[in-house]
Amino acid sequence: MTNSKSYEHLKEEILETDEIFNGRVIKVTHDKVRLPDGETSYREIVHHNGAVAIIPVHEDHLYFVRQFRVPTGEVLLEIPAGKVERDEAPADTAEKELREEIGAVSPEIRKLYEFYTAPGFASELIHLYIAEELKFEAQALEEDEFLDIEKIHVDSLQAALDEGKFRDAKTIIAVQYVLAHL
Repeated sequence: MTNSKSYEHLKEEILETDEIFNGRVIKVTHDKVRLPDGETSYREIVHHNGAVAIIPVHEDHLYFVRQFRVPTGEVLLEIPAGKVERDEAPADTAEKELREEIGAVSPEIRKLYEFYTAPGFASELIHLYIAEELKFEAQALEEDEFLDIEKIHVDSLQAALDEGKFRDAKTIIAVQYVLAHL
């Protein structure tokens, strides 16, 4: 829901952009900006095309993937997720990632929320979906993807959350949604 009030007095204007890195997943820029008071400052920005995350629910269980994440140096327990490719609709990405990561399809994948992961320095917007009435097929992992599937009964989610089993924001948001709504 967008607030109708204008916040023009808070906006910063990009004056110059210096591209630092342009890779397969992210682009990094160093931007000179004009602040609302007319002064200038600099922003380091990680540009990302966005991602989806899916809450797969089947017979009172949530399905998660466990995988190693190089940036954290940890094996994390997460809901299925993946990056949105250029010119791909987030809903299509959600269906694709559900099939790839846990080998499931759903007759209805419903969008819940959109949220930024770290708006202080990154443009990544995650589209959160819920998928129910799952039908299972074979996993279709990408060739550089290695993960295990784990299911947790909804009655055990609060304890798992309290014990710190979930350490990434999208999964914590998803679990809290389920605890509040299912």
